[in-house]
Amino acid sequence: MTQTERLIYLINYLQSENEELNSIDIPAQDEARKRLLRSLMNIRQPKAVSKEFLEVQDAYLQEECREKGMISLSDIPPARPGIYLWQGDITRLSVDAIVNAANSTLLGCFVPCHGCIDNAIHSAAGVGLRLECSRIMEEKHSTEKQKTEEPVGKAKITKAYNLPCRYVLHTVGPIIHGAVTEKDRKLLADCYRSCLELAAAYQLKSIAFCCISTGEFHFPNEKAAEIAVQTVQDYQKEKKDSPEVVFNVFKDSDYRIYRQLLG
Repeated sequence: MTQTERLIYLINYLQSENEELNSIDIPAQDEARKRLLRSLMNIRQPKAVSKEFLEVQDAYLQEECREKGMISLSDIPPARPGIYLWQGDITRLSVDAIVNAANSTLLGCFVPCHGCIDNAIHSAAGVGLRLECSRIMEEKHSTEKQKTEEPVGKAKITKAYNLPCRYVLHTVGPIIHGAVTEKDRKLLADCYRSCLELAAAYQLKSIAFCCISTGEFHFPNEKAAEIAVQTVQDYQKEKKDSPEVVFNVFKDSDYRIYRQLLG
């Protein structure tokens, strides 16, 4: 199969799962087709999928990954010992783990082609990531005997599927309403520390953090960056074998903030 053939196959499969989607015409242009595929993946509920679909999806997404180009730790100059700063798409990073700023359902973003990092990571990983996250939440539900959400400040680990990293760490940051409180600061620090502790438990050597809580959750960027850098530095001082950390930013404004903080 060519990439175009894979793309059309995946769209047809996802449309066939839902009669309401069958009326959507497949666009003629590949970029529009890619947006349609991403949209269909975004809105898909976590449910069983055929082996053939997964094989075609994996081949398609892995080729997309190769075309984007992968960035390894050796490609990034260190900002400080054990700390790196890189601006770009986190789904290109070939590190042991990347951090996803998740929502409390832990199932990813269901808004078609939304600009959040949760959407980007799930879209690049494929439907398997949502299925694994769903299993985690179902186990949590059966253990706790009630419908639960992922608490703020904790972290869960999953495979990375078609991402170039090995694992994804999912953490839910605090949502800011009005002024930032001391509790908000502590919860955000907990996100970073929980991810570092989970990475250490799995003997991971490198972890890339996104700017947790600064997007849809409205944590002020400068304050969030200060907490991120301080928490990571404190942890690395405490633990001899702590993972190397990449602060991954996307916006120019965040790059300037981290660059200033890291000297």
